[in-house]
Parts: sequence; structure tokens; C-alpha cells
Amino acid sequence: MLNQLIEWDQQALVYLNTHLSAAWADLAMITISGTFIWIPFYAVLLYFLIKKFRYDTIWIVGCVAITIALCDQLASGVTKPLTERLRPCHEPSVLPLLRMVTDCGGTYGFFSSHASNTFGLACFMWLIFGKVKPWGWLFAWAAIVSYSRIYLGKHYPLDILVGALCGVLIAYLMATLCQVLMKRYPIKSNSIG
Repeated sequence: MLNQLIEWDQQALVYLNTHLSAAWADLAMITISGTFIWIPFYAVLLYFLIKKFRYDTIWIVGCVAITIALCDQLASGVTKPLTERLRPCHEPSVLPLLRMVTDCGGTYGFFSSHASNTFGLACFMWLIFGKVKPWGWLFAWAAIVSYSRIYLGKHYPLDILVGALCGVLIAYLMATLCQVLMKRYPIKSNSIG
């Protein structure tokens, strides 16, 4: 059963990486997969947090930092070394079938830190902002970033799926904790400085 799942995962990756890719999209996918390109996006999120939550934004930023740290460390610090599943671009039987447009990155890929971090942030913000429709687009952003990892041959689809699920679970727990902290210990302007 596990071997069949791995085979389907490899077939899905090869299809997505080769049939749903084009030279004109390569640079966009490399950019989307990057970190620093998203700094203005994070600044806009921070603006809306401050606008809605004022000083309690301190709780939110702290909880987001913990969420991202947990997502990242669970993926990169715990699961990847334990499972030792090679990234597709390091797998000798898969690499010749892929369309590679950039370097491969780290050795192991299960599960995706990008998927875990982006879905963790998307879910956290969606829960904190009250599940209002305008914030649902964050999940589309997380999905695009995650897909870029498949496009670039750095992750299998299951790496992405498991990363997304872990990110959502951690975000749910941390957003719940954050809401309790904001309710129990609200930060007022006179309590700062």
C-alpha cells in the first residue's frame, strides 16, 4: 500500500512538474518560492493587524512567530531528519523525469516547510480576523507558494499536503491560545512604555 502511494505521488509530481509548467512561468515560480519577496505582503498584514487589534497586535505577532517556528522546526528539525525522504530532485529514479529550473536545496523533503509555514500563517490570520471572506484569499496565496515547490521539483504533492495539514493544525492551536491571551490579558496603551 505504501509503495503504491509513493508511486502515485511520484506520478503526480512528474505530471504537475512537466505538463503544467512553461518557460515563461519559471522566473515567477522561483520568485514566489522565495522569502524576501513577501516582506511587503507581511508589512500589509501587520498594518491590518494594528488597525484592527491595536496594542493586542503584540500578542498576535508573538503567537505568529511561535506558529511559524513550530511549523518550521517540526518539518525541518524533526520530520525531515526522521523520515529521510529524499526531495524529488535528489531522487536518482525521479530526477531524470523532472523539468528542473533552479537548484535543488536541502537533501530531504518530507514534509514541506514552505507549505507548513504558509498554510500556518494563512489559517492563523483567517482565524484571528474572524473567518471573514476577504481573508480567505490567504489560502490561495499559501496554495500558490506550495505549488511553486512542486513546479520547481523540490517537493512531492504529499510533502505539500502533509505540510499544509500540519500548518493548519498548529495555527488552529496557536490562534486559540492567542485569543485566550488577548481576552485574559488585553494590552492597553498605558501598559506599554
